[in-house]
Amino acid sequence: MLNSTQRAQLRSMANTYETIFQIGKGGINEQLLKQVSEALEARELIKLRVLETSPDNSRTAADLIAKKVGADVVQVIGSRFILYKESKDNKHIMLVK
Repeated sequence: MLNSTQRAQLRSMANTYETIFQIGKGGINEQLLKQVSEALEARELIKLRVLETSPDNSRTAADLIAKKVGADVVQVIGSRFILYKESKDNKHIMLVK
């Protein structure tokens, strides 16, 4: 669980990140969850976007994906959201205490 200082740190870092996944009319499926999980292991912090054609809104999608892959929702703004999960093998983000 992230505290407010850690969330602020991660939000700041994610400002420069590009969106790497888009959730469209296919919604959230096992393939997407697998790719998100692999991306989180490699990067720890990722940005996703929910398209207008998606059956889920961004808050619902963020919460569902985070729960399924064991990540934390850092921020949800409009159609975009940021997820964080500490990597087991590729740690490169040091969170403040």
